[in-house]
Amino acid sequence: MKLYIANKNYSSWSLRPWALLRARGIPFEEILVPFADSAQASAFKDFSPTGKVPCLSVDDLLIWDSLAICEYIAEHHAGCWPTDSAARAWARSASAEMHSGFQELRSQCSMNCGIRVSLVSIDEGLRAEVARIDALWTQGLEQFGGPYLAGKEYGVVDAFFAPVVFRVQSYGLQLGQRAKSYVDRMLALPSMQQWYAEALSETWRKAEYEKAASTRGKIVKDYRVC
Repeated sequence: MKLYIANKNYSSWSLRPWALLRARGIPFEEILVPFADSAQASAFKDFSPTGKVPCLSVDDLLIWDSLAICEYIAEHHAGCWPTDSAARAWARSASAEMHSGFQELRSQCSMNCGIRVSLVSIDEGLRAEVARIDALWTQGLEQFGGPYLAGKEYGVVDAFFAPVVFRVQSYGLQLGQRAKSYVDRMLALPSMQQWYAEALSETWRKAEYEKAASTRGKIVKDYRVC
């Protein structure tokens, strides 16, 4: 399998299948094509029919959506979805909610792993979505016993919320104790530490994403290499 991704500092969609593969110990070849300030779609179209990342290549097969990629991985590797039907239904619902929702979080707190932002204000839309994440994570952890969102094994649902874990760290989003403990646990995973370290080492910068990260507050720390 070849997984095409973009910058680890910015690309939340790339992180999801990458995190699933790494955390589950599934071998794959990583191919990173960085974003650029020029027209990047044509470069991505060399490997992706939509001109977007991530894209998974398996022999002559292409899978070009993060949820479809994770579903393909789950079909060929047991344990990516819970075996318990109730936990599996919850995990699928939560993953789909993340895949299509949380637009305020995406727009106001874009993924930028290497910085820390002091938010000036949190509007009602963002506040409601952070509260929903807090409630959703707490429900999963309490209902299925943890340490992961749907039980004892790291799965697709954890991978889908991996970018949110980095957003909590970057923007200081406030969560309840159960959800905050989950964030700490995820940040300590070797897979997440690898992604984070490699994100910090990147020298690429995209002006659009840098500007987006500071629209709601002030960048107070930048841990990335110059």
